[in-house]
Amino acid sequence: MGILNVTPDSFSDGGRYLDFADAVDHGEQMAAEGADIIDVGGESTRPGAERVDAATEIARVKDVVSALAERGLAVSIDTTRAAVAAAAIEAGASVVNDVSGGLADPDMARVVADAGVRWVLMHWRGHSADMQRLAHYDDIVADVKAELEDRVEAALESGVDANRIILDPGLGFAKTAEHNWRLSACLEEFVALGYPVLFASSRKSYLGSLLADEAGGPRPVGRREAATLATSLLAFEAGAWGVRVHDVVGTADARAVWLATRRAC
Repeated sequence: MGILNVTPDSFSDGGRYLDFADAVDHGEQMAAEGADIIDVGGESTRPGAERVDAATEIARVKDVVSALAERGLAVSIDTTRAAVAAAAIEAGASVVNDVSGGLADPDMARVVADAGVRWVLMHWRGHSADMQRLAHYDDIVADVKAELEDRVEAALESGVDANRIILDPGLGFAKTAEHNWRLSACLEEFVALGYPVLFASSRKSYLGSLLADEAGGPRPVGRREAATLATSLLAFEAGAWGVRVHDVVGTADARAVWLATRRAC
C-alpha cells in the first residue's frame, strides 16, 4: 500500500502532493513501482495534528481518487469520516482505511456495509491532538487485541461482511515506542485472529528514536527507510497481509528477495 498524502502537514511528505497533477503522478509512479493499492489521505493524523473540516478533506481527495481509479489503479481512502469515505467510494475507491476503526464516525459502518468495500479497522483511542495521553495499557498486546475484536464485532453487527475486514494494530497511535516494538514482535497474535493484517511502520518516530545519533537527536524522517524495510519484512514473515509505506520501490524489491528466498527452500 503506497502512501499518498494530499495534505500540507503530514509528518513525512506534507505539502509535496497538494497539487492535483503532482498527486496523480506520484500515485501512478507508486503503482508502477509495485504498489497494489494507493492510499489517499486528505487529513494528517500525525501526533498533535489539528483537524480539518469534511468539505476540505473531500476537496483534497475526491478528484485524485477519481483520476487514479480511472487509470485502473486500486485506491483506498484514508479517512475517519463517513462523508469523506462515501465521496471517495463514489469516485472509485475500493478500500476505506479508517484509523479510528469506526469509532470516530458512527455512520462509517453503514457506508462500508452498503458499498461492500474493504475496511481497514485500526486500533485507535482518540484523535491526533491528544492521543498520546491515552497510551496506557495493562498489557499492550492483549489490550489492543481485545479492543480490535470489539471493533470487529461492532462492524459485523452493522452488516459489514467479515471477508471485507482488515486489521491494523495502530503503531504510533496512542502508543509509546516500547508499545510499538511489542506489537511488532507479537504481530503473529494479530494474524491469528483470522483477518488480514495491515502493518504501518513507515518512517514513524519510534524508528527515528531507535536510530538517534550520539547527540541524542532522532534520525531524520527521510533517513528511516532501511529501518522501515526491516520492520516491513519482519511483518511479512509474521504473516501480515500488507504493509503501508512511503518507499514503494524499496519495499517491493525487498519483498521480492524475501519471497524468492522462501520459495527456494
